[in-house]
Amino acid sequence: MKIITQSLAPDTAAYLQGYLREGGNAAYPAMIIVPGGSYTHIPEQQAEDLALAWSARGFQAFFLRYSFTGEKNPLLPAPIVELAQSVATIRQHAVDWRVDANRINVAGFSVGGHIVALFNDLWHDTKINALAGIQPEQAKPNAVILGYPVISPKLGFPTDDQVLASWSDNVDSIAADELVNDRNAPTFIWATAADPLVPVQNTLSYAQASLAHHVDTDLHIFHHGPHGLALANHVTAWKAGTDLPHVAHWMDLANEWLNDLN
Repeated sequence: MKIITQSLAPDTAAYLQGYLREGGNAAYPAMIIVPGGSYTHIPEQQAEDLALAWSARGFQAFFLRYSFTGEKNPLLPAPIVELAQSVATIRQHAVDWRVDANRINVAGFSVGGHIVALFNDLWHDTKINALAGIQPEQAKPNAVILGYPVISPKLGFPTDDQVLASWSDNVDSIAADELVNDRNAPTFIWATAADPLVPVQNTLSYAQASLAHHVDTDLHIFHHGPHGLALANHVTAWKAGTDLPHVAHWMDLANEWLNDLN
């Protein structure tokens, strides 16, 4: 395996870290992990664990270290732009990195899910592409996975007005469920009904909007489990009650769904 780090722009701390499979002549599908961290940091070990889990399933895997609050004010849409640049960068390097350019997938978790959900809505947006310095066809995701995503501040997270102000000065512009459209990529969504931090209504609202726009949608609500489960197994368990074999099935379900799309 070859590990690479790709800076996205000279004026940002954002970068793309890749875990590239070597050997053979195959072009592999790609998976970009966009981790959570409340927009203040990312848990890099968890991001790497998620990426390596997809690598083990035959993907060229990456994670995005996006910009945080404090680095840009207000923060959004910078991480959305950085994700667009990431997809375009992988497409640009598809031959060198042995990626199938028609199978570039993105998976976001918690606020990473917020970034990915908004990106799914806006990958073709003129403003986003102008800020990224790319064309829409370079940024188009082939499929999207959302794990316990933040979708809209109107749906229960965050509850602090000062935190929200650091995200955006326009709540409507970051309500991802209200921006879903017919051009959204196929979307797999999972969460736990018992999530005490990000209400499950976030997941349900985005899924409902996706279905209303005839987006290929696969929805899974597990009955039990806290926020931030990641793989939901012993690899990413961070406290008692986060190694949950039933919830851990989400990854096999998502992988099967991706195979069904192709």
